[in-house]
Amino acid sequence: MDPAGVFSTSFTKDQALIRTRPQAVCLALFIVALFALPMFSDIRIVAVLTSMMITAVVVVGLQINTGLAGQVNLGQAAFMGAGAYSTAVLASKLGLPFWIALPMGGMCAAVFGLIFGLAAVRIKGFYLALTTIAAQILFHFLVLNLPNSWLGGSNGLALEPASLFGFTFDSDISLYYLCLVVALIMIAGAYGVARSRHGRIFAAVRDDDVASGMMGIHVVRTKALAFLLGAFYAGIGGGLWAYYVRFVAIDQFTLIHSIWFIAMIIVGGMGSVTGALIGVFVIRLMQEIITSIGPSLVQNVSFLTGDVVFAAMSIFLGGVIAGFLIFEPRGLMHRWNIIKRSYRIWPYPY
Repeated sequence: MDPAGVFSTSFTKDQALIRTRPQAVCLALFIVALFALPMFSDIRIVAVLTSMMITAVVVVGLQINTGLAGQVNLGQAAFMGAGAYSTAVLASKLGLPFWIALPMGGMCAAVFGLIFGLAAVRIKGFYLALTTIAAQILFHFLVLNLPNSWLGGSNGLALEPASLFGFTFDSDISLYYLCLVVALIMIAGAYGVARSRHGRIFAAVRDDDVASGMMGIHVVRTKALAFLLGAFYAGIGGGLWAYYVRFVAIDQFTLIHSIWFIAMIIVGGMGSVTGALIGVFVIRLMQEIITSIGPSLVQNVSFLTGDVVFAAMSIFLGGVIAGFLIFEPRGLMHRWNIIKRSYRIWPYPY
């Protein structure tokens, strides 16, 4: 930090993701730590982090759609499922390699999202949320009612492990590195979108679509593009999930999952890619902790049953989300920005 404070001499510097040398060093050390983690961690931790990275790709896409562009989306799990099923079909039935099946699965999900994006561009709020729920319902209807030879119906679809240049990703550690590389690429792309011309257009439409249209912004195209990008990210996350578990089923992509994705960007902070990542980490960590202590509570407390513990866990997590909506609706990222600004002007009050 400069002695006179933090300031920028150009718009490019002001929008830069890494603005100081300490930030660059910290980011480099963090990425190195992520690559070195499997060498020193338990397999259980590696599996949880792999799941977090897949979820992060999906939630970052939702942040572009909902946080940046202001388009409420309760169908992100359906778009994730579309990507997972598309990837599974392309890989298992058509025999396409991983490096083709994964991006094509993302594009199939993007087309599915664009269909609902075009249908929802002239509505907002509650009605937009209902329209995206329709995507969830339609996805389930198609999977369960199309011939089983296509998508497997209620039996699901299995696929072989991903392979690239003769190397097969069939272990927890190799899948961790695969998901890490893809997640870093997708997250870097999301930061680029947020700081680009399109990101500023998304924010303008989110804040006031009528005024944006009067200023010459093509509002319909912008909203459709937001759905396209958000669904593409969900499709890539779904494809990674398909290769990770090597089996896709309809119950992996429900409305409850879509609600949890929304909860993650609420907790982390709407409109911030970093906030989306923080929200994923916090919510998934809480879910893992509660899931870990649940069985021991049932064993050690005689009057508790599995159903009671499960209900209590759901109530607790729901209460956390409600607490953020009431007391800190702008999420943890907003609180971090307050702390950062207070540090910069210390010893003067913020």
